[in-house]
Amino acid sequence: MANDKNFLQNVVSEMKKVSWPTGQETVRYTAVVMFTVIFFLAFFYALDLGISALIDLM
Repeated sequence: MANDKNFLQNVVSEMKKVSWPTGQETVRYTAVVMFTVIFFLAFFYALDLGISALIDLM
């Protein structure tokens, strides 16, 4: 039981050292991730359509 308490104290201690992003940074990072996901979605969709068209020509 003492081991669990020590572990939780260490977790709290380490969490205090974490540098959390601001709300504005979180929104910016989220926008970058969403843009990247949508870009790759469109890219691979177009690539799939192109490969499908090439296969249909054969």
